[in-house]
Amino acid sequence: MHPDALRVIGYLAPRFALVQLPVLPLKSARSQWVAGHYLDEFAVAHGASLTVREALGAAMPSAGVGCGFSRDALAAVAVERGGRPFDEASLTEDYELGLRIGDAGGRGILVRMRDARGELIATREYFPDSWGAAVRQKARWTVGIALAGWDRLGWSGPWRERWMRLRDRRAALAAIVLVAAYAGLGLALFIHITRSLMGLPPMIWPEPLPWLMRATAVLLAWRLIIRMLFVWRAYGWGQALLSVPRTITGNIVAILAAGRAISIYVRHLRGRALVWDKTRHRFPDAATGASA
Repeated sequence: MHPDALRVIGYLAPRFALVQLPVLPLKSARSQWVAGHYLDEFAVAHGASLTVREALGAAMPSAGVGCGFSRDALAAVAVERGGRPFDEASLTEDYELGLRIGDAGGRGILVRMRDARGELIATREYFPDSWGAAVRQKARWTVGIALAGWDRLGWSGPWRERWMRLRDRRAALAAIVLVAAYAGLGLALFIHITRSLMGLPPMIWPEPLPWLMRATAVLLAWRLIIRMLFVWRAYGWGQALLSVPRTITGNIVAILAAGRAISIYVRHLRGRALVWDKTRHRFPDAATGASA
């Protein structure tokens, strides 16, 4: 935690229902790729996505850390839930609480503020640095937000709120699209290599496929540039350059997590209770602090 975090939250809590500080994953020397892809995703999520969400007036989801709630906002949610604002049956109760506060009319805010030394007031922590741990964590997020969250929270509010919930719940569909995309890329390369070895001319792709490929290539390049800019702002150019190949790491984790999440959710639909799959946290060494 930043030394000024509670001071900032306490100052703004009387004016806002939810005050959220940015979350910045710590760089891990043990895992530049698995743990590193969290750097990229949170740099964009807490640098751009939540900022846009707030500007549109959509509900601000809580990150579960680096946040504070006004007493009135918690009381309003507690009244609707029989005196229990925090739902222990949810796998992503922090995310849900932010949306429930928004449904009750409370306004959330993301605060990007720097201290006297120019350091961003944020919460810094290590994220999972192994494939298994990352897949389990993101599977829990996918179940809680994209699958069970659909059942629990439904669709409510104006168009901007529905649009943001659609974005939140796209993980399972995105995984299917990613699998299809990688399969299509692999098949295209196989056809190209096979035809070259057989001495055949390159395959001519029918319209409008070439136009669609060019359009998606431009959109992909734009997304990667935006990601690099926000990672550069948070971590410097070295990590910004690594964020491009780490996109593949993030996609693989997302695909595996979606498969696990769908399996968990299907079992839940058949009557099995959802079980909290706790993430094991590694804490910074006191000697190195937040710079570890």
